[in-house]
Amino acid sequence: MTVSLYAASVPVFQQMLGGLSDVLAKASAHATERKIDPEAYLKLRLFPDMFPLVRQVQIACDFAKSVSARLAQAEVPAWEDNEASFDDLQARIARTRDFIAGLDAAAFEGADAREIVLRPGTPKEKRLTGQAYVLAYGLPQFFFHVTTSYALLRHAGIEIGKRDFMGRY
Repeated sequence: MTVSLYAASVPVFQQMLGGLSDVLAKASAHATERKIDPEAYLKLRLFPDMFPLVRQVQIACDFAKSVSARLAQAEVPAWEDNEASFDDLQARIARTRDFIAGLDAAAFEGADAREIVLRPGTPKEKRLTGQAYVLAYGLPQFFFHVTTSYALLRHAGIEIGKRDFMGRY
């Protein structure tokens, strides 16, 4: 059985971004119910040298849109990283989901062998096949940031579990 890179990426991004949206909604509700300043959650870090929750969500969205766009040979949209609230993060997730939903599955045909060049023309330039790009780089990066977002909120006492993390499938 052959699985297309579209099937291995876009539906996965959609599902996990849906779960991330649900987790953030629970965190926002938790803050409201307990009269906790939402910024306390948005600035959470697992360790001082790691990004806070806001940045974790931004990067998860960035990987979902950039991996999908590159595989479909579409332009990667550039978005400002100016989210400062749970509502802002929800809007970014929704915009990401809308963008990747708008990519035609047919545009992913042949993407497994297509060369993907990261950071072209720099000392950090990396060339990967589409398959290696999504399976060895894109999905692991995406999952790292989604998982870290979940872990930050769970550690802060938000009542969430694996079912919330997984989203609807």
